[in-house]
Amino acid sequence: MNSRDKHFESRCVHSGIKEYEHGPVVPPIYQTSTFKFESAAHGASLFSGEQKGYIYSRMLNPTVEAMEDAIADLEEGYKGLGCGSGMAAINTALSSFLKSGDHVICSTSVYGPTATLLATIFTKFDVEVTFVNTSFTERVKDAVKENTKVIYVETPGNPTLDITDLKAVADIAHKNGAKLIVDNTFMSPALQKPLKLGADVVVHSMTKFLNGHADVVAGVIIANNEDDYLVMRKTLNQLGGVIDPFNAFLVHRGIKTLALRMEKHSENSQIIADYLDNHELIEWVRYPGLKSHPQYEVGMNQHSNTGGMITFELKGGLKAGEILMNNVKFCQLAVSLGGVETLIQHPASMTHFTMGREAREKAGISEGLVRLSVGIENVEDIIVDIENALNKVSESLEITV
Repeated sequence: MNSRDKHFESRCVHSGIKEYEHGPVVPPIYQTSTFKFESAAHGASLFSGEQKGYIYSRMLNPTVEAMEDAIADLEEGYKGLGCGSGMAAINTALSSFLKSGDHVICSTSVYGPTATLLATIFTKFDVEVTFVNTSFTERVKDAVKENTKVIYVETPGNPTLDITDLKAVADIAHKNGAKLIVDNTFMSPALQKPLKLGADVVVHSMTKFLNGHADVVAGVIIANNEDDYLVMRKTLNQLGGVIDPFNAFLVHRGIKTLALRMEKHSENSQIIADYLDNHELIEWVRYPGLKSHPQYEVGMNQHSNTGGMITFELKGGLKAGEILMNNVKFCQLAVSLGGVETLIQHPASMTHFTMGREAREKAGISEGLVRLSVGIENVEDIIVDIENALNKVSESLEITV
């Protein structure tokens, strides 16, 4: 069902759904590894590509395809590719467009394992990597080389929430014959559509906002045209990092409430960011909805709301951060993000530890930085919990507030 003439909230509910035998309202779970052929000729036509159909679930599965089509519709792209994790999606996208001797530019503020993948795995195959703060467009332009084939951007960046001007970077990429790949995990298509801003490929960790319920590990790639889709489909089939039907079903169910959840995430986050920004124990707060954000104007022109992620630093640095996280009771101390529950974590010792201290410092990830994934609970309950934990920080370090 192509629903692009409908409002986004309606598309979240109806995208990817087609007619199935017996008329189910919800796409059934095709929990099967293989599909039988009507005849030898039928099987041959499927393998040759003369006829569309299903052969083997690693290659294509109806439940997975329904989810892929739904997210491609929401991102306003050509077609999606479901993957077993966000990292499987990132690896597949990069592997599809990079070869030995090529050069890739990547945001410094990026999911830690993405940076590690490029710096430790792709370099083994003679792929050159340059990390730059892509929120400074001129730095991206200066980093381009004759062999640059991919510019990889995460915006807002993880965890610093740096915002990259996607239109400007897309222009740089295309003028130099490179692909722009954008990680849209933090905003989701409910708030930001990179393909409409010039990106060639979008990736997501569907573990986060798309699924939204902290019970799935999955990823997705959305191509903007058929040629790129076919290249990446072949790569995914060969690498094998596909999603299974049951998790695809859960994600498809999760995105039905995506628009509603992202509105609440943003509403709660703005209130909490304002609260933190006025708290004497906080050194600084970074949130796209605060006018103090360095790329506030870029963000306001690029996304429709400000999202559910906040980063901040406490007076007292690392020790203060440890005390805060050890004293929250309602917010949960856990990595990941984008679920209905509020999560808090310390990137330098958790999600971005594998980058190494030097790389973290270059990315602006200080030792005392705290990342907050704001849930959809009552915002007063979240603030009371943070306030109580901040009081513990003040008492323990004898900081006057």
